[in-house]
Amino acid sequence: MADPHLGDVPAAEFRAAMHRVADLVADYLEHVADYPVLSRARPGDVRAALPAVPPRDPEPLEAILADYRRLIEPNLTHWNHPGFMAYFGITGSGPGILGETLAAGLNVNAMLWRTSPAATELEDLVTDWLRQMLGLPEGYRGHINDTASVSTFVALGAARDRTPGLEVRERGLAGRPDVPPLVIYASEQAHSSVDKAAIALGLGIAGLRKVPVDAAFRMDAGALETMLAEDRARGRLPIAVVATAGTTSTTSLDPLAAIAAICRREALWLHVDAAYAGSAAICPEFRPLFDGIEAADSVVVNPHKWLFTPVDCSVLLVREPAALRAAFSLVPEYLRTDEEGVTNLMDYGIQLGRRFRALKLWMVIRAFGVRGLRDRIRHHIGLARELEGWIRAEPGFEVVAPVPFSVVCFRLARGATGEAQDAANDRLLAAVNAAGPVFLSATTLRGRRVLRVAIGNLRTRREHVATAWALIREAAARV
Repeated sequence: MADPHLGDVPAAEFRAAMHRVADLVADYLEHVADYPVLSRARPGDVRAALPAVPPRDPEPLEAILADYRRLIEPNLTHWNHPGFMAYFGITGSGPGILGETLAAGLNVNAMLWRTSPAATELEDLVTDWLRQMLGLPEGYRGHINDTASVSTFVALGAARDRTPGLEVRERGLAGRPDVPPLVIYASEQAHSSVDKAAIALGLGIAGLRKVPVDAAFRMDAGALETMLAEDRARGRLPIAVVATAGTTSTTSLDPLAAIAAICRREALWLHVDAAYAGSAAICPEFRPLFDGIEAADSVVVNPHKWLFTPVDCSVLLVREPAALRAAFSLVPEYLRTDEEGVTNLMDYGIQLGRRFRALKLWMVIRAFGVRGLRDRIRHHIGLARELEGWIRAEPGFEVVAPVPFSVVCFRLARGATGEAQDAANDRLLAAVNAAGPVFLSATTLRGRRVLRVAIGNLRTRREHVATAWALIREAAARV
């Protein structure tokens, strides 16, 4: 007779708990707006409410779920809240949550085709669906990572490996007097993940040159050309350019076609960071904003940002998949297989173990359809442009960046000096976020403090944006 203390929890107990979890999640999503968006927890509150040592004996799932409901859910910042308008939204949609749950139940490792045939082939399929939706040419291959930080790192790692004469994979970089300083280029508005990639790839911060931007916060292609010529003259070796289609602070788009032409002429790898805004390219009317992206060597788009797939799910699309294999494929004896004509996902990045992320993206695309996804993105952009109009019409406020998508950058222009205005905007932000219904974030543009309203949550409606604007106006009258 089997020992009742061994193995998993009893099936009946698990089934009952799963039904309870289904109710908890459904109730949470239905009533998430009842919470303040920004957590009211103070540092240490949650830990202090939990035992300092692990339980010696088993605890019932019912009790664990009760503690979840009492201690965890109320003490979060609620990214699924319709008033979450900070950073960029990440919405856990119903279909995506179902996919995440099923993937957790299956608990497969899609490192080799044979370890998870359906997971491997579904990833090939669903990333190709995304390629088609974005209007990229045939031949691009998709690879799902956790975040854009890893996707960018992998792309730039392939760029470094591909550079002629370096033989970095075999010989490394340390202690080599024959290797000149390597350089990557990105705009002053590029995401910090590019800096981290330069650090991790052995180039260092000195190996990343920040290209100036124009009045609309887009990379200055002429300045890029000048910097490339300067560096080559100084004996430095350019290896890649990172262009951004939807910068983090302002969602500006670098001139992709002009940058692509420079990269072709200079034989440089072009990586396009479209983590947030790339999703808008599925709408035919916004696709022209991305002209030139089809010439990139690699593109990253995060479905967990604006395609309503639960975090984490970042898709790296690469023109030459063999470049990833050349940089990262390493097959120890215990992972050798004899199947021919299959994809082994471990060969295309730094991870061996790989979650079944494709399942939730597949379910999201099927449940909403391309038309439904387009309509939701259009809705968000429409709300942002309406908010932009309200701000421009309000005395004392100014919109400080173009609004190509669903993020509005603005500031309260009150105060005799720039420093006084910055302080007023900081007080304004704190007052709005303290109110509870919405959560905004801030950035710095041209040395001045700027507030951001980022509309991208699946549950955000016009009334939520109107509430945010009313709170902003009320707080501005008091700061």
